[in-house]
Amino acid sequence: MGLSNLYLVSPKQYPNPEADTRATGAVDLLQGAKISASLSEALVGCVFAVALSARQRDLGPVFSQPREAVARLLMEAAEGEVALVFGNETMGLDNEDVSLCQALVSIPTNPAFGSLNLGSAVQVLCYECRMAAYADQPPMLAQGVTPFVSPVASHEEVEGLIGHLENVMTGTGFYNPDQPGRLLPKLRRLFGRIRLEKDEINILRGILASTQIRTAHGKKNE
Repeated sequence: MGLSNLYLVSPKQYPNPEADTRATGAVDLLQGAKISASLSEALVGCVFAVALSARQRDLGPVFSQPREAVARLLMEAAEGEVALVFGNETMGLDNEDVSLCQALVSIPTNPAFGSLNLGSAVQVLCYECRMAAYADQPPMLAQGVTPFVSPVASHEEVEGLIGHLENVMTGTGFYNPDQPGRLLPKLRRLFGRIRLEKDEINILRGILASTQIRTAHGKKNE
């Protein structure tokens, strides 16, 4: 999700071959993790920290929704380092750890399921950070794949298609120029809504041309 600094607080075992195996594609992030003896030490230099917990606390930072907290996190990032703080898989964060943070969030899951596993929770919060940072339009790269698009068709190309379609519809008897109704305006609205590409225009006109050839061939056989 684009985050690059990982802090581990008093890990039971580090480095860990099993962790490397699970960190497919992100071993560099795990190998570059910074080890701290306490959360207080890990937060040195941090101006804003968001704690994630499945339960609200009587004391500690004000509870907020994930997107609200992430928006604040990004705003504070302009002033210095910020952090997302997660507890371990079994116990989560204790009250003292939560009190070291400036915001507390809980992912609003189905009430029948009290909490997510740690990996899922981390992914959800990191995803929200990425979406907020890019205003819901993060860059997407299709590696090794040629984009399946062509330039948008021009006005005259769309009008050429409509004229071609009008000829075919007239020839087949589907369209009566003497009683046009609203057919052509509706077709213009349809094509305007879907924003045809040049390749799509060529495909459609190829189909129409093939129809005209078959129709003319059929009349000759008669």
